[in-house]
Amino acid sequence: MRAFLLSIFAMTVIGSSAMAQTKVIAHRGAWKKNELPQNSIASLQHAAELQVWGSEFDVHLTKDGQLVVNHDADFYGMDIAEATHADLRKKTHPNGEHIPTLEEYLRFGLKQQGLKLILELKPNSLGKDRTLEAVPMVLALIDQLEAAEHVEIISFDYDACLKFRELNATIPVHYLNGDKSPQEIKAAKLSGVDYHYSLFQKNPTWIAEFKALGLKTNAWTANKKEDMKFLIDQQIDFLTTDQPELALELVK
Repeated sequence: MRAFLLSIFAMTVIGSSAMAQTKVIAHRGAWKKNELPQNSIASLQHAAELQVWGSEFDVHLTKDGQLVVNHDADFYGMDIAEATHADLRKKTHPNGEHIPTLEEYLRFGLKQQGLKLILELKPNSLGKDRTLEAVPMVLALIDQLEAAEHVEIISFDYDACLKFRELNATIPVHYLNGDKSPQEIKAAKLSGVDYHYSLFQKNPTWIAEFKALGLKTNAWTANKKEDMKFLIDQQIDFLTTDQPELALELVK
């Protein structure tokens, strides 16, 4: 009965207004089709060229206190948390790019008109304290660049999400790990969730439950057509994918 009522609620809310269109987020930039380095400036630029709603990227803190953009905790064999920025610059992506600092990445992204920048703070391999140390640094840089309207924040670290919210009451913050209920996310004053797409398939009322509480819903990383279609049919707010070209075709 509860699932039925939630389904009716979702159809009523959505049906009473214009059909909400799922927005596409390029995962680590738009890299896969053209074999660009993930989280590179080149993949960010291509995401902008595709005119996706947003481009996701990952942020780490180096040994010497620099925020840099890379997905993995290592950069071509170098542990980012244990390396200095100068150490990391000794290696390059296959296209010749150095690992970008967060400031370089944001400055380039802010030049791409209409592109939302989805900043994921990665847990630091040296521990929780180091992860939380990065939170005010990220917010200070966003403030310095006057980028708050263009950036949303995501993290698997729930404490980091809470810290972002404690230090900034307005910037969108979304939780990634998939282990918090709609009610817990609402109570924490977060903006919503970015959960693995399979969790929404296993819990088909979740999207309606989150929306009923005024929370945003995003799914990572949906790359197959059937998974994208399920999420789009459920009218999820955002869809994060390595295949943004396909997703853009499906949401038309």
